Amino acid sequence: MQNFIPEVEEGFAVAQFQRPFSAEDAGHVDIRDDTRRTGREHDDAIRQEHRLLHVMRHENDRLRVLGLNPAHLELKLLAPLRFPSAIYCAGANYGDHAAEMAAKEGNPPPPDPHALGHKAWHFLKAAGAITDPGATVKISNYAKNMDWEIEMAAVIGKTGKDIPQSKALSYVAGYTIANDLSARDRGRRAGVPDASPFKWDWTKHKTFEGSCPLGPWIVPASDIGDPQKLGLKLWVNGVLKQDSNTSDMIFNLAEQIEQLSAGMTLYPGDLILTGTPAGVGAGRGEFLKAGDVVKLWVEKIGEIENRMA
Repeated sequence: MQNFIPEVEEGFAVAQFQRPFSAEDAGHVDIRDDTRRTGREHDDAIRQEHRLLHVMRHENDRLRVLGLNPAHLELKLLAPLRFPSAIYCAGANYGDHAAEMAAKEGNPPPPDPHALGHKAWHFLKAAGAITDPGATVKISNYAKNMDWEIEMAAVIGKTGKDIPQSKALSYVAGYTIANDLSARDRGRRAGVPDASPFKWDWTKHKTFEGSCPLGPWIVPASDIGDPQKLGLKLWVNGVLKQDSNTSDMIFNLAEQIEQLSAGMTLYPGDLILTGTPAGVGAGRGEFLKAGDVVKLWVEKIGEIENRMA
């Protein structure tokens, strides 16, 4: 199934779903006007319920046309993007997270990279790492030190290259939630000297089956407003682990888009994970295990939840 990325406009949100009578039969739905208006007058829980009910009404009508009873069937929300051409992930983009990871290595907090003339930097995840809201992620046979990272994710809505900061946000179609699951014990290559520039294995550290839970849908940029004023929280088994705000990013989204598009074309459907705040497992000496449930929430977007196995 191909991604559906509408033109940047007001009054849409996009969810993808799977119809239960066919594992191969999937689709998308636009969630429009009435949801947008009521969403601005209610809290995130009401927004989420209205959006999902709209999806259900849309599909139940279709099931009846096909002669099927929707009461006996259940729709499954999928990740709102299935195969983006690129997943760009901001590294060390919250000062408190950079400090906690430095402390883990016995180092002082790093200085603000702006003061050093540095730009935002990103690594890549493979598109196949994306998994659905509610999906079970198998971690037991892959890593012992599996970590969580809540991230606000931006979805590019139109093609652009060498985009200036002043215009960067106009290239964003909408926003969703991502968990940048990280296999901390797979990041260093065994037998390679610590001083070697080839010590780190970012692929095994960050890209594996199910390492990018994504969802629950794409909320339009017009509904979000300023992406640098959003609360975000993550819980493991009901215990709050991360609690921050996108205002605490080191490099804001506009700076990230400017840097990513310098010499490289961004395309509709490209995904930008904008970084994670303090509170990850590595800084606490805690890691995920089979049976753990991870829930993420971002203000104005909603929440997703995944179980580890």
